[in-house]
Amino acid sequence: MTRESELFSELKRLATEQRNPASKRIDTVPVREILEIINSEDHLVPEAVRRELSYIEEAVHLIVQAFRSGGRLIYAGAGTSGRLGILDASECPPTFGTPDGMIQGLIAGGLPAVFKSQEGAEDLEENGVRALEEITAAPPDIVCGIAASRRTPFVVGAVKHARAAGCKTLFITCTPRDEFTLGVDVAICPVVGPEVIMGSTRMKSGTAQKLVLNMLTTASMIRMGKVYENMMVDLQMTNRKLVERSKRTVMTVTGISYDEASSLLDSAGGHVKTALVMHLADVDAEEATGRLSRASGFVRRAIEGVVYVPQ
Repeated sequence: MTRESELFSELKRLATEQRNPASKRIDTVPVREILEIINSEDHLVPEAVRRELSYIEEAVHLIVQAFRSGGRLIYAGAGTSGRLGILDASECPPTFGTPDGMIQGLIAGGLPAVFKSQEGAEDLEENGVRALEEITAAPPDIVCGIAASRRTPFVVGAVKHARAAGCKTLFITCTPRDEFTLGVDVAICPVVGPEVIMGSTRMKSGTAQKLVLNMLTTASMIRMGKVYENMMVDLQMTNRKLVERSKRTVMTVTGISYDEASSLLDSAGGHVKTALVMHLADVDAEEATGRLSRASGFVRRAIEGVVYVPQ
């Protein structure tokens, strides 16, 4: 059997490559019905993700452990999956104040593939190995492969290399768990069923992956003290919107006026966490900074003035 026929046979069996009986006549119906079919199928995605919550929880614990040990979260994907990893990684610094590089996204084909498909870049495992070698991935880094089909060679190669290097590994795929054979610490397998357009995994599969990525980083950031109540308090004031959001957050928590919030943030060096502790604990910026350090960055603990070492 040739290599091509082996691949063909494998693709034919994949859950992501099956035909969806609900959309077989989608090319004959009015636009409204096309949209209703897509929307109905999209409703299946959150429930598929819900069934994986216990595995997502395990993954979050591993990610937080990596962060607390000074490690990075590294996504590896191709096509839509790779772009989703890069999107999630790029949004964490302005949202949660994470250092550049703490969360990274690698995509088969490199930067050009973010904007234009680089055909063939995903087909070699060694490309995934090389991508990790270029950023010197090693413990306590944690590597998360993202591939709807679970077979993408670039992703498989990256995950295998990471595991051999001693890194913890995760994998997000829309293939059933009983068909997932790659050795990883945690596999997250939201099975969303056949796509509306056969094989178009940018649709339900991509949506499921995005939901999982949202959970992984958001829950991890909460456990790292980046959120107070349900508000972002470690955001970076890098544009006018984030400057105004910072003021609104301070106003919401403290009840002070717009001008008072602006003045308080200035005194806190533009740091929302520091401003909140200053006001709510009635301390100066130096004491607020010290409290935050002793509380491992958790605002609530810093206000209480207690030393807190997360478990």
